[in-house]
Amino acid sequence: MNETPAPVRLRRAVRAVILADDHVLLCRFSFPHPAVPTGATVVWAAPGGGIEPGELPLAALRRELHEETGLVIDTDPPHVWHQEVAAPGQADGYDGLVNDYFLVRTTRFDPRGAFSDDELAGEHITGMRWWRHGDIAAYDGTDLFSPRDVATPLAPLIAGHLPGTPVLLGL
Repeated sequence: MNETPAPVRLRRAVRAVILADDHVLLCRFSFPHPAVPTGATVVWAAPGGGIEPGELPLAALRRELHEETGLVIDTDPPHVWHQEVAAPGQADGYDGLVNDYFLVRTTRFDPRGAFSDDELAGEHITGMRWWRHGDIAAYDGTDLFSPRDVATPLAPLIAGHLPGTPVLLGL
């Protein structure tokens, strides 16, 4: 008797690589959050989040940026990175995650979105910080980044080089 394999449930999300000169804005996500793997406590990741049923990816990106950072984007930003992680434990209730990253260039601003501090805490966001590329590349603390080697694909974007197709990212 053939058994039908269980469907793979992937959490689909959009994220913004928000650049202001050589700084990138990252959110500090605390466990439990899909960006924070089992056993870790903190992950610094690009702002963004899950795509709601029936929502288009860029509409989700605009909503998430408004909620989390207050940034409003009027144009369609370029799709620069794609990440698929099919591994249990990466996203609670899912078999893995898919993140599509879009590049947003802006002037530096004080991130303050539509969400209250309590609503941000409900999303497991415990802070935001503008990181210099060199500080990410040299970081040797216990916090993680998502993707783990974010400094490598970030360098060409800071230098002004857009990929012809989205760069495939690992964990």
